[in-house]
Order: sequence, then structure tokens, then C-alpha cells
Amino acid sequence: AHAYIFAGPRGVGKTTVARILARALNCEQGPTPTPCNECTPCREIIEDRSMDVMEIDGASNRGIEDVRNIRENVKYAPVHGKYRIYIIDEVHMLTREAFNALLKTLEEPPSHVLFIFATTEFQKIPATITSRCQRFDFRRLPLREIVDQLKKICAAEKITLTDEAMILIAKRAEGSMRDAESLLDQLVSFCSGGIDTQDVLDVIGMIREDIYFSCSDAVIKGKLAEGFAIAQKIFDEGYDPGEFINGLLEHFRNLIVVHLAGNAKMIETS
Repeated sequence: AHAYIFAGPRGVGKTTVARILARALNCEQGPTPTPCNECTPCREIIEDRSMDVMEIDGASNRGIEDVRNIRENVKYAPVHGKYRIYIIDEVHMLTREAFNALLKTLEEPPSHVLFIFATTEFQKIPATITSRCQRFDFRRLPLREIVDQLKKICAAEKITLTDEAMILIAKRAEGSMRDAESLLDQLVSFCSGGIDTQDVLDVIGMIREDIYFSCSDAVIKGKLAEGFAIAQKIFDEGYDPGEFINGLLEHFRNLIVVHLAGNAKMIETS
């Protein structure tokens, strides 16, 4: 295929995999599933200075003139690698006219050109484009995988982080490894020593689980006034109402999962 679509949520590795694929194709030993990362094409891609791999932000380069520039450049042969590779991030942001201009190139692409489209909203890409691409779906990372990766990062960087704090970060990342790493960076900047659960709650602004338990207990026992008082306290303390509602929904979901499955470990995998 001469065009690929990497579809999935933010922060799950679409652009990273696109760069790895670019190295695999343009490596002096390639195409290969294991690029050497030492040859000139590989080093240039890693250092973001390759003339053969162009990364384009579809959100800020979304017009027909931007696509026309691409169409003008695809006719040139690669400088060092075997392919000229265009990685267009958030491709669904392109205008209809830009997609129409891109269509001609996708229909009759030069043999040395490869397109990799990354998107978080596949349904917004016209069918005329998707029908000419090979699609790969990226999924959210499981909680345990994010926690394991955070442990590796903390060990390598000599960061002291409790297991409970790691789980909170992983939950807040919602399957996005990039978001988890960003949150960890924030915590390292904020905390001078080790990082514990309270640090995560303070920096990220997460609502403590015991508050959700208090609220659900009040609802189950029919003490609605007490439940509303807890909710009002949350709002008065400056927490986002939407986050509180989403957290409460997740809390009730977890209670149902534990009740039906009889196993709290099912919360991580369901």
C-alpha cells in the first residue's frame, strides 16, 4: 500500500509508530522490521532533520494551498532514503477542498512516495480517501501496561513514586501513555522529594475516592440531602463539575462490576 491510516485515541502511539515505520522503510538495511537506528537515514529521522520524511500538522496546514505544496513536492526523488514519506497528523482537520486536491495524488502516487495519516476521528475522513488507504486501529493502553511503563521510567530516572500514585496517574491518563508521561513530568516539577497519592491529587486536581464512596453510600441509603451536600462541597472547593459527574459514573460502574464479578481485579480489565 502507498497510503496508511493510523486511527485511534490521542497519545497511544500513532505518530511514534509512523516514525518507526519511516525508519524501517528508509533504513540502509531496509525495508526491514528492525531499523538499525545508526545509518544516515535513520539518524536523520530520529533527529527530526530528514529531507525524506515530512511531518505535517493537519490542524494548522489544512487548506488547499498546503496540499498543493505537497503535490508539487512528491515528484522529487528521495535524498538519502528509498521513499519520501509524508506523515499528516490529525488529517481529519483538512478541508473538503484539501481532501479533493489530495485525492489525485492518492489515485496515482509516484512509486517513491508513501503517505501515513494519523487521526483521532476516522469518521470525519471522506470515504474517497479511506478507500485508498490501509487502515490500522490503535487502542487505548490497559491500566496495567501504563503502570508498568511508569515503573520503568521512574527506575531509569531515579524517581520515587508510590504504587498508589502510579495507579492514579494511569487512571487519569485514560489509556494514553503520552498523557501519563506528561502528568509524571508535572509531578516531578512540583514535588521536590518522593511522590505520593496526595501529591497526585493536589497537582492533577483529582477527587479522592473516599468522597465518591461517601456520595454513593448516601444515595444507597436514601440520604439524598447528604449526597447533594457532598456534591455542593465538591463544587465549592473548585473541582470541575463534569469531572465529578464522570468520576461518580465510573465509581458506580466499578461497584456494579465488583458486585457482578465478585472480583475487584475485573475493574482493570472490563
